[in-house]
Amino acid sequence: MKKKLLIRSLIGAPIGVTVSLIITIVFSLCIGHGEYFPAAPELIELCGGNATTAVAVQAICSLIVGAVCGGSSVIWEIEKWSLSKQTLLNFVVIAVPFFGIGYAMNWMPHMLYGALGYVGGFILVYVAMWCSIYFSVRAKINKMNKQLREMRQDDTPETK
Repeated sequence: MKKKLLIRSLIGAPIGVTVSLIITIVFSLCIGHGEYFPAAPELIELCGGNATTAVAVQAICSLIVGAVCGGSSVIWEIEKWSLSKQTLLNFVVIAVPFFGIGYAMNWMPHMLYGALGYVGGFILVYVAMWCSIYFSVRAKINKMNKQLREMRQDDTPETK
């Protein structure tokens, strides 16, 4: 389990940086008016006006978020836990660093509406991903059960 956690964290880390980069590109395309915003202006200001430092700090934090998301996937393999327990623990393990880092990186306005919007968006994305994975796995299980039933029918001797 520890080896899987480490491997998945190492895989998740660069994915976190990639997602962060994609978000900065999409954000810049949507509201940048032709200008690229590599990090939140508040973060750049917090880093003494140095955009390079801000991007480096953001990349490290994105690595952490990606590693946590990747590593937390091992929770789904603990078969003795209920789906509710797995979901709750996975949500908390991801949400706590995501919100903390999001706040520190100024990925959300430091006002109630900003925090609520950030939390709401996070929850919507989490629920959408959870549902898509759940229904995909459920469809695979149903397909396998159908195949097993068909195999059993083929193996039973026909009575005449």
